[in-house]
Amino acid sequence: MALPVTEEHQALAESVRGWAERNAGPQVLRAAVGAPDGGSAHYLQTLHPGLAAQGLLGLHLPEGQGGQGFGLAELAVAVAELGRGLMPGGYLPTVLASAVLAAAGADGKLVTSLADGTRCGAVSLAAGITAAAAGGGAAGSLVLTGNSAPVLGGSLADLVVLPVAAESGEIWVAVDATEIDVTPLDSLDLTRPVARLDAGGVVVPAERVLAGLDRRTVTGLAAVLLGAEAAGMAGWAVTTAAEYAKIRHQFGRPIGQFQAVKHRCARMLTQAEQADAVVWDTARALDRADGPAGRALDAPAAQEAAAQAEFTAAVAATVAVDAAVECAHECIQVLGGIGYTWEHEAHLYYRRALSLRALLGPSGRWARHAAALATAGVRRKLEIELPDEAEAWRTEIRAELAEIAALSWAEQIEPFAAGGWVAPHLPKPWGRGATPLEQVIIAQELRAAKLRPPVLFIGAWAMSALVGYGTPEQRERFLPRTLRNQLTWCQLFSEPGAGSDLAGISTRAERADGGWRITGQKIWTSLARQAEWAICIARTNPAEPRHDGISYFLVDMSSPGIEVRPLREMTGDELFNQVFLDDVFVPDDCVVGEINGGWKVARSTLANERVSLSQSWTSGFGVAELLASVAKHSAAQHSTARQSAAQPDPGLAEEGEQVGRLVCGGHALDVLGLRVTLRQLSGTEPGATASVRKLLGMRHAQQVSECCWSLSGPDGALGPGREAGWRPGDGQDDQARQWSKQVLLSRALTIGGGTTDIQLNIIAERILGLPRDPEPPAA
Repeated sequence: MALPVTEEHQALAESVRGWAERNAGPQVLRAAVGAPDGGSAHYLQTLHPGLAAQGLLGLHLPEGQGGQGFGLAELAVAVAELGRGLMPGGYLPTVLASAVLAAAGADGKLVTSLADGTRCGAVSLAAGITAAAAGGGAAGSLVLTGNSAPVLGGSLADLVVLPVAAESGEIWVAVDATEIDVTPLDSLDLTRPVARLDAGGVVVPAERVLAGLDRRTVTGLAAVLLGAEAAGMAGWAVTTAAEYAKIRHQFGRPIGQFQAVKHRCARMLTQAEQADAVVWDTARALDRADGPAGRALDAPAAQEAAAQAEFTAAVAATVAVDAAVECAHECIQVLGGIGYTWEHEAHLYYRRALSLRALLGPSGRWARHAAALATAGVRRKLEIELPDEAEAWRTEIRAELAEIAALSWAEQIEPFAAGGWVAPHLPKPWGRGATPLEQVIIAQELRAAKLRPPVLFIGAWAMSALVGYGTPEQRERFLPRTLRNQLTWCQLFSEPGAGSDLAGISTRAERADGGWRITGQKIWTSLARQAEWAICIARTNPAEPRHDGISYFLVDMSSPGIEVRPLREMTGDELFNQVFLDDVFVPDDCVVGEINGGWKVARSTLANERVSLSQSWTSGFGVAELLASVAKHSAAQHSTARQSAAQPDPGLAEEGEQVGRLVCGGHALDVLGLRVTLRQLSGTEPGATASVRKLLGMRHAQQVSECCWSLSGPDGALGPGREAGWRPGDGQDDQARQWSKQVLLSRALTIGGGTTDIQLNIIAERILGLPRDPEPPAA
């Protein structure tokens, strides 16, 4: 739950957090709430000069304008950390104003005065003031009239950036606060003021008209900075709720051990993680829109970068602030009565989160904007900037892959396996012992060469167990054939009475001459009818505690005593199976790891399974499929509208917000995946992020299928096409039939590989450190 990915950004975050704890801790927050001015005087006298001395007011600004020469990414890190501490006063409105002025190419002295702490700034995000040419005044000067909507930090500001409605359209101006009437207003946020500005006929000289500025730029900057503060606040709420849940006891145990509380905290964490991800990416996109390292982009590249920045800003405004509102609400719920009191700071975070949402605008509107951009073809390209040494590896890898690409598909399998390309992360000779950086380059070059190594499915999980715990003889026997797709594997883990509780299995393995005899029943087994071998766990010592009496076996699926019965799913298909094992003999040389030590081996398999599922969640249920369905739906609706002149053009009026939220969610998942990769490249442990992505991704896929099905309207009542004579593509109802099946099929996504409830437990216990569920009583 933090914006930074790189070590440099992590160091910056730690530095900012340390300064905030020393200078703006809870005692300062409470004093601000109790002060008549909301702590404004203390901010101006102490905090604002301190922030300037730390360089935090100009992180994002060029050195020539008094800044530190970094970018929005660094500023977002600082804003998030100060948001975590609920920094009172005018920091956020000031850095937003300086960022806006810098983007407009305004007078450098104005920007410098905000960076060095001489002035405070503010930006009005809402219209309300009009402008007319100043009669008899200097050319280009304007006369302003009217009132603004509430402006964040308006009563602290010395310099205000305003949108004004002119005859030529909306333009932006910079006005000294001393020249307009500023009316402080009662603020929902008790630690940061708002004010209404009355232009009162003030004349704005031409040099204060920000001709290079438009609303898209301003709202993009507001989205990333208000979103960054929201992300920091969401992180505070998650930590506060989880820490309280560890120590607050009810009914004889910590409330964090109750699954309802545990799951609430875990869901909060997933929202905070998404907020961090999308804000981080938006800051990168906006920095990129200005050109890399100060170099100007050519016109097509600049246009594409600007569109991507606009899209990411819409995603951040949709996701991040709502995450702060929801996490603050849930934090109060976990805290219970104490969270509702005036004395606890939780309500201050909730108040600020609501204020941010009011100022930035409804998330539904932002979601519709994201949908409009996505349906118009705007795509965010998530690229990894690799170090210089990557190019030497790339050249070598590209040359080796070029030799494979020249072969036929049948001929490619052997060099794929022999060269370690199938599973490059595994040690040699099975893989390439590739570092995370090498793995990224290999994946890029495989795509560039249009090469696809054999897909191992469950065989990949079996390989991981054998490499980690198998004997040399087992590896030689199974790994070469698995790598060459000469062996198909299935997994005999789940049981009817155990489900996701694999430690509760009842399948038993009893000692026999030269091996073991396994008896029991397994369920939900994919590929059981096709597999030659299976990985299987069975209980070898019922007297041992649940996890300690389990062993890990390799089972020949042609062994006597194995019966496979297909299971018919709700779709009508038979992909899963029940497997009955009746006194099935497994020799000693097919035990992986130690006897009664199989749980450790099984956990490595489960970890690989969840990583695999978290990476492949979009299969048939992603944003691409969603947008394709929306395009077909819109085309059909437009056709209907043209047939009736009285019918308005429907577009996405009804579905726009839902589509937009799904587009934003899909983008957040992609960014989460990128952040995991970058953390691995930097040597940072990503933690249980696979469970976070799996949880979010599988539910997202279900929501995509539900949305696409709903677009079918009455045709959604059609089944998937089982009647005699029907063939796909026969009519316009083909899409409806497809999604009728997909919406049924997707129900399995939140069950397989660990149910949603199990994933929430993993997140709560392994990331947040909440107490584990109590062990069930011994049998």
